Amino acid sequence: MLMRTDPFRELDRFAQQMLGAAPHGTWSKPAAMPMDAYRAGDEFVVCFDLPGVMPEAIELDIERDVLTVKAERRPSPGGDDVQMQVAERPLGVFSRQLFLGDTLDTEHIAARYEAGVLTLRIPIAEKAKPRRIEITGTPPDRKEIKA
Repeated sequence: MLMRTDPFRELDRFAQQMLGAAPHGTWSKPAAMPMDAYRAGDEFVVCFDLPGVMPEAIELDIERDVLTVKAERRPSPGGDDVQMQVAERPLGVFSRQLFLGDTLDTEHIAARYEAGVLTLRIPIAEKAKPRRIEITGTPPDRKEIKA
């Protein structure tokens, strides 16, 4: 109903674990952001982990049925006297695209950012909701069978 997967994501994750991450702030491609997605009643909910990202550094765009989430984690402000000792948190641009099916109402997406988690709530389209179909017609004539 929702997502495209990146076949190289697991390979990238494995390479980063084995070889170490790229130097601080030098990502060669947008990094994936962890995500959960689930249906809750009449809406689809998607949550992205974006710790340390300022709300104004998050962009949400939708074109046709493709939702793009883009965020940038910038370096912490520091003066000339700051000497980095450990730099493990990735900086740079994070991006994710979701392909939304026509069963979702993309005109009414709600977005909320709280405690480093971006939550999108996408209503299920009326045409995709279960509905009962009324059967019309006349009952067949019943003839009694005499034994």
